[in-house]
Amino acid sequence: MSTPRTFRCQAILFDLDGVLVDSQECVERTWRNWAARHRLDPARVIDAAHGRRAIDTIRALAPSLDADAELAALIATEATATEGVHEIPGARELVRSLPPGRWAVVTSGTRAVAEFRLRHGRIPIPDVMICADEIERGKPDPQGYLRAAARLGVPPAQCVVVEDAPPGIDAGIAAGMKVIAIAMTYPPDALAAADAVADRMLDLRASLDGGDILVEIRARSSPQRIDSWGTGSS
Repeated sequence: MSTPRTFRCQAILFDLDGVLVDSQECVERTWRNWAARHRLDPARVIDAAHGRRAIDTIRALAPSLDADAELAALIATEATATEGVHEIPGARELVRSLPPGRWAVVTSGTRAVAEFRLRHGRIPIPDVMICADEIERGKPDPQGYLRAAARLGVPPAQCVVVEDAPPGIDAGIAAGMKVIAIAMTYPPDALAAADAVADRMLDLRASLDGGDILVEIRARSSPQRIDSWGTGSS
């Protein structure tokens, strides 16, 4: 990332894993073990799983299995696992800088797993959280992000999504929202569909400007220049 940008919005919708909590090690270990049990290619399974609901991954890669039973077993493991789940620097400070009711979490994880990881990472549980087991269609479908915006009472076009995986970026775009990608799980080139890419959560700052939220992506090695979405900049 070479230039800073500022996005003006009414609400911020965060993905969870890879954005607010670093669970990559835990997630990949869980899916690697699942792949081994069912004699599937671990690399293919992990690639398919990132950013998607577990139930969708199971149905796509192992349609002959009892998907509900497999999901229950995965949830039982991940809802109590702290090994490989780490704090993401800057995440807690960012959400705590936002007023209650102006941010939400939209996750491909189930509520049990999501709440466990938020507590483990000392991230406040938001007033609005849309989880995988509460929607009919997971990312890249926009249903989760649209439902979060509706519950916050904010038009989709006035929301900014923060994501780390291509399915989530596609979901945010399909919802008609601006998307900031964090290059945590994937390299920047894989996140090019987003409106902007930040190297890390520490590069994001949020502040209030009247009734708006300004989300700034700070550059670490270039002169200060701000392009503000909402004033004609792309």
